[in-house]
Amino acid sequence: MGTVLQAVPILLLGFLCQQAGAGGRSFAIDLDQNCFQKDGECFRYISGSIHYFRIQPAYWKDRLMKMYMTGLNAVQVYIPWNFHEPLPGVYNFKGDRDLDQFLDLTKAIGLLVILRPGPYICAEWDMGGLPAWLLNKKDISLRTSDPDYLNAVDSWLSVLLPKMRPRLYSNGGNIISVQVENEYGSHLACDHRYMRHLHIKFRLYLGVEVVLFTTDGNSDKELQCGSLEGIYPTVDFGPVPNVTKAFEPLRRIQPNGPLVNSEYYTGWLDYWGDKHSTSSSEAVSQSLLDILKTGANVNMYMLEGGTNFGYWNGADFKKMYKPVTTSYDYDAPLTEAGDPTEKLLALRTVISKFQPVPLGPIPPPTPKYYYGFVTLERVGDLLDLLDVFSPGSPIVTQYPLTFEEVEQYFGFVLYRTRLPWDIPIATPLLSPLNGVHDRAYVMVGGDFYGVLERDRVAEIKVTGSAGDCLDIVVENMGRINFGANFSDFKGLVFNLTLGTDILRDWLIYPLNLDTPIAEGWPQEQNSIEIPAKKSNRGPAFYSGTFRPHAQGDTYIKLPQWTKGQVWINGFNLGRYWPARGPQVTLYVPGSILNAFESNNITVLELEEAPVQSLVLLMDQPIINGTT
Repeated sequence: MGTVLQAVPILLLGFLCQQAGAGGRSFAIDLDQNCFQKDGECFRYISGSIHYFRIQPAYWKDRLMKMYMTGLNAVQVYIPWNFHEPLPGVYNFKGDRDLDQFLDLTKAIGLLVILRPGPYICAEWDMGGLPAWLLNKKDISLRTSDPDYLNAVDSWLSVLLPKMRPRLYSNGGNIISVQVENEYGSHLACDHRYMRHLHIKFRLYLGVEVVLFTTDGNSDKELQCGSLEGIYPTVDFGPVPNVTKAFEPLRRIQPNGPLVNSEYYTGWLDYWGDKHSTSSSEAVSQSLLDILKTGANVNMYMLEGGTNFGYWNGADFKKMYKPVTTSYDYDAPLTEAGDPTEKLLALRTVISKFQPVPLGPIPPPTPKYYYGFVTLERVGDLLDLLDVFSPGSPIVTQYPLTFEEVEQYFGFVLYRTRLPWDIPIATPLLSPLNGVHDRAYVMVGGDFYGVLERDRVAEIKVTGSAGDCLDIVVENMGRINFGANFSDFKGLVFNLTLGTDILRDWLIYPLNLDTPIAEGWPQEQNSIEIPAKKSNRGPAFYSGTFRPHAQGDTYIKLPQWTKGQVWINGFNLGRYWPARGPQVTLYVPGSILNAFESNNITVLELEEAPVQSLVLLMDQPIINGTT
């Protein structure tokens, strides 16, 4: 038997021999045989990533069973901090956030777990999983040893990690390894004091027996900044012509021990305005075959992507701001709706060459139904519904405040001022410092004039009379989740000018759309008087009902609508933007529908609704529409 070593902090006696845990159970690193050891025997995991926070709980078991029947022996699971601590010291582990229920299912099905608890996870999730309330301290330095940041991290880890310790493999659970931070080598700070701090905290709460690891891109630079003595390094890369060469940077920093690709990319994400990303079954399965031939361990990212419901999508910044689509289908082996694909079957065939695959078929796709067209009625302009969505007094300020400053972390905020003089001739309303984060819907006297957009549209022209309301509804399109700049403040982050003059004296209305809609608005509205329809342009609500003839998934298409948000039975499905694409339909999980009963559809259209306000519930997705 080879030498079995387990990395622990210097403060905890350096490298110790791995001792068997509960009932002789152990999971460790064997440096001599270049493998993991599970219960004293060499072990290789073939894993897939699944995000419980992107899948409705009613479908967790279905997706995990499909992964198990594909031949995987493990799943890799991120934990988004912001999903579970929406406000400082306020924790939510219930409903679609019931992490215990999800992990219980993995164990019951027979899957091991590779846990990635952050605190930063990336995952194309808002702010990479970091809570936006961290930005209440404007000068905070995220993912560094900044005391303000570390204090918040320590508080979170003191809640999360003790919940995970009984689930470790050596304690009788099914968690075999735990990642510390994520792809830190891609973060310019390169603060090893921060990484050492995390290392100590993880050992404090999880003990010396669990395998801790890091993950970075397969370059020398990324591995040098992202890895730390005492934590086992791994890399990530997608299909490549030469797997051995792809692992070479890892072997330079870690000459012995198991090879691990922690994120083998089965597809890729989509951005609004770009083409839909795809990767061929042949390329993905061939590279998986090559990886497994080397004896390496692998986690496929993603096995199923799922959906960015609500406002949870992240964004990238590559020369310009690029928000991620609502669909996180990822061209993964299981579709956004969890349906097996040709790619899944090809991967299963490869896996079967290296380890036994469970007998029997993969569970079939969940039923999809065509429910037809639904007519929506216009409820009213957003500006006429402030008593519903912002019932308190507005915030009065000379200059605009950010979302974070008014403690509105997601969705929309209304900024209102009055025109200081008559504007009979079209005059530029300008964001001179690119200060709109991320889209601003502009109205004067209730009339819609257009959109200011981060990195794209800095100026529109308006007219009006002195004293007219200038209303600007700003949409947070998702915070940057990767790279150096994580302090992605939202709203009007710099002053706007009208002509050459800075606009002052603002009223700010934080808009809480989700709570009233979840409570039944507008179907259960209390006789709110809505002014007569002026136009189908500008932010306005539309609503209608339908009766499904069965219980199953569907997809909602909004023909000739422009951009907005959709709720069904109070559940926020996410953003639609067919005018920009590539995503055209939104996935509707059957679990949120009431079969043979009335179901409510509520739409916030932000720019322009069609003359006939119809939506279509269909049985096929369109996530690859033209841009």
